[in-house]
Amino acid sequence: MSAELTHAGASPGLRASHADRDRVVDVLSVAAGDGRLTADELDERVEAALSARTLGELAVLTADLPAAAGAAEAKDVVRIEQQGASAVRGDGWVVPRRMVIESSWGDVTLDFTRAVITHHTLHIDLDMHAGALRLVTRPGVVVDTDSLVMDYAQIRTRPAGAPDTPVVLRVEIVGRMRYGQVVARPPRRTLFRKSRTP
Repeated sequence: MSAELTHAGASPGLRASHADRDRVVDVLSVAAGDGRLTADELDERVEAALSARTLGELAVLTADLPAAAGAAEAKDVVRIEQQGASAVRGDGWVVPRRMVIESSWGDVTLDFTRAVITHHTLHIDLDMHAGALRLVTRPGVVVDTDSLVMDYAQIRTRPAGAPDTPVVLRVEIVGRMRYGQVVARPPRRTLFRKSRTP
């Protein structure tokens, strides 16, 4: 795993670059999304990755994670164009660097709870009329709507995780929303009732 994240054959004592740290943080985020790390473990390892000085220190943080966790590659741009329909990106989708969403009379749902995150920022260019953009977040996913123009629309956000959770993905939404809403929230909890045996 460490050879894939850093430089093949490099000495563990070699100084780590920003790109090396970023790659490890991305892999840790994916592993947490897959349920391989708890939120506390993710916080600890991300903090250690961001302060790591050498490739050896970074390699330790991913040594117990499968190589497949970092294997996915993201597209630079993904387009969603629809009218009177709904689009969903769910389990295992690879988050691109940029999305262009053009939608009328329909909803778009982006579920980040089990998404493969390979970049620090997702830039969304939004042009939506009479619909909803729903973002299902997880700890470390931050949504920025400061540059979004709202016409008879609303924004509803509820953060996932503690305020001091390290940011693993910043979703920046720009463009225009008309007669609709942007909703960013953690996944809803499902209550399971235990069946009683007679």
